[in-house]
Amino acid sequence: MDRHEPLEYRIRSLTKAITYRIIILVLDFAAVFFLTGRYEVALGFMIVSNVYTSIAYYFHERVWSGIAWGRKVTAG
Repeated sequence: MDRHEPLEYRIRSLTKAITYRIIILVLDFAAVFFLTGRYEVALGFMIVSNVYTSIAYYFHERVWSGIAWGRKVTAG
């Protein structure tokens, strides 16, 4: 029986996703605060943006999981 190692372990993928979201949260807050000068507006945008972009990203990934373009075919 052939056993293939994953290209990336789940904990690595999860860690990358979490650290990316933290970076995006900080950037969202900073950009909106810079434009408005208001903490409450920046905080509100940061929260709302994180929710809808996370949902959009999930569906984006699901669509791409069904597309074979660019994948390597391995013997197995």
